[in-house]
Amino acid sequence: MKKLLIATVITLLMLPAFAQTITKITFADNGSIVSIAYQVDDNAVLNLNEDGTIINWGVDLYKERGVENYQEKLEKFMGRAEYYDTAQNEAFRGKVKYIGKTLITYYASYDGDEFKGKVKSIGTSTLDYYKDFEDAAYKRKLKTSGPVSFSWYSAFDNEAIKGKLKASGSTSITYYASFDDKAYKGKIKSVGSTSFTYYSSFDRQEYRGRMKSGSQIVMSNGIKYYIRGY
Repeated sequence: MKKLLIATVITLLMLPAFAQTITKITFADNGSIVSIAYQVDDNAVLNLNEDGTIINWGVDLYKERGVENYQEKLEKFMGRAEYYDTAQNEAFRGKVKYIGKTLITYYASYDGDEFKGKVKSIGTSTLDYYKDFEDAAYKRKLKTSGPVSFSWYSAFDNEAIKGKLKASGSTSITYYASFDDKAYKGKIKSVGSTSFTYYSSFDRQEYRGRMKSGSQIVMSNGIKYYIRGY
């Protein structure tokens, strides 16, 4: 009984550590990242750009219904929401501080131009970014978020893929190159073990570039990958 109680306490203590990890990465149909989503409080979602700036946040009502939110529409969060006041550093004054119980922090103006104003932490997850002296295709982009590391295709890679997400954690992402068919060059070729094919420029016009095989949603290593536009 004592061991069971200890195990329960440890589990409860560990839950917050996993509460603000990345839950979803959304891609446009051309393979660029639309948003990186975090679950911050019950059904509250916070969406970031790949450079660590907040796009929006709110409640995903679709989750309560057990269906996929393909439109990614968020409703107003009715719980606790606090903001940094005018006495705070200029890089984050006026920005959201608390969403429910989740504290959001930011890099300050004295952290340098490459970091200032970017999200520094979401709850227990700390975020880091590539610096200005690193490759031009991914400088200032997200480098780590909690336990998840990010790598990006470099400026030396093919024109259609440079600067795009190469891997998040142990999940690799590949793309069709600029020398592939014009209807699908630059589009996602694989996410982890899931491959994608598309209708070519030789197919009927209304099908060209549309997904032929694969799925809009892929689950890999605890993260959902969603490809828009199909």
